[in-house]
Amino acid sequence: MHRRLKPGEYAEVRAFVAVAEARSFRRAALDLGLTASTLSHAVRALEDRLGQRLLNRTTRSVTLTEAGARLLQDLTTALALLDSAVAAAGTPDDVPIGTVRLAGPRLAIQMLVAPAIERLARDYPHVTLDVRTIERPGDLIEGFDLGIQLGDEVAQDMVAVAVTKPFTTAVVGSPDYFAAHPLPAHPADLARHQCIGCRSGPGGSLFRWSFEHAGETVTLDVNGTLVTDDSDLMLRAALCGIGLWHGVDLIAQPLIDEGRLLRVLTEWSPTYPGFHLYYAAGAPLSPAVRAVVDALKSGSSPNQGGEAHG
Repeated sequence: MHRRLKPGEYAEVRAFVAVAEARSFRRAALDLGLTASTLSHAVRALEDRLGQRLLNRTTRSVTLTEAGARLLQDLTTALALLDSAVAAAGTPDDVPIGTVRLAGPRLAIQMLVAPAIERLARDYPHVTLDVRTIERPGDLIEGFDLGIQLGDEVAQDMVAVAVTKPFTTAVVGSPDYFAAHPLPAHPADLARHQCIGCRSGPGGSLFRWSFEHAGETVTLDVNGTLVTDDSDLMLRAALCGIGLWHGVDLIAQPLIDEGRLLRVLTEWSPTYPGFHLYYAAGAPLSPAVRAVVDALKSGSSPNQGGEAHG
């Protein structure tokens, strides 16, 4: 039989998880309202009791050992279930309750999750939404309930629900920029333009701009005075006339309608599958997860279909 945790040992476990997730004793102490010294003593006591080091500590950083990483993975799910059980004790059975962990790229979070958080907090006050920005979640990382990804990147063994229309790319620049630069008529003309570079993926590789028209496909490496992985900074730079922005038309359209940006190479803009919300097939969704799924679906375009595959 497994031995039950004593109260002090439970505090040690909570201290370890807080420090491991924050990668800092100081930040974890601020989150918990304790002192860094208290957390340090608690983690050290847990390590002594287990007989192995869980955290590597330097004056600048805190990292997980292999044993610490395994323990954190097991504890994250266990503590989430424990928190849900405690919260559920005082909540009617038919009320969605618990923590729902969701992973998705930043653009998807901005387009889908941000507009829904007020409605979720109002309609489901007992549901905690834990959102992580991961540009390519792939197969759901253990411990995550939901993911958001482009439709053609979702694994076939997942249940996928379309939550945006297909994307068309757009190349835009400010009126001031085009007052000083000729309008490009062909993607090859971009070699003579300032283009805002985008880094993406785990390695921070430079994104290549792709175009299609009348059976011709063109993929380019672009150059300019700004390269970043921050989508807000890219769009702001385009509005300031620093260079051309390449991205999703839905993001740029309001600024195009206001006349603050001008779109070029429209006939060369390829279309990609929209974002899909996805989750593992088989097990039924908990009421809390279903509430989040419904909230994100209701905030998307009514023209979207239902489950794409599963």
